[in-house]
Amino acid sequence: QVQLVESGGGLVQAGGSLSLSCAASGRTFSTYAMGWLRQAPGKEREFVATISGSGDTTLYADSVKGRFTISRDNAKNTVYLQMNSLKPEDTAVYYCAARSVSRAAILTTRYDYWGQGTQVTVSS
Repeated sequence: QVQLVESGGGLVQAGGSLSLSCAASGRTFSTYAMGWLRQAPGKEREFVATISGSGDTTLYADSVKGRFTISRDNAKNTVYLQMNSLKPEDTAVYYCAARSVSRAAILTTRYDYWGQGTQVTVSS
């Protein structure tokens, strides 16, 4: 069982930056691939970024490529999402998620554990 707690959301103007963190419980963090996913009002949850257990593989949604960076610190059981050049369409609840395997995944259905979510609002 893995428990995930996100932090770092908030309100920012378009063009600004925010950094999200997700702290995970457990002693085998490096064996879990991690992902960030988001859900805007009235829309389905969508993939944002993922990172493999070792951190050597990262994948991004086309909509955030070049603006967002996912990283992890296995010694701290934490995964991060650095978001730059934010746009109003990035407004959503952002969820941290974990897979029980180390391979990164872009499908939301491949994740086994989820955090409670953190709100990110980008004003125009």
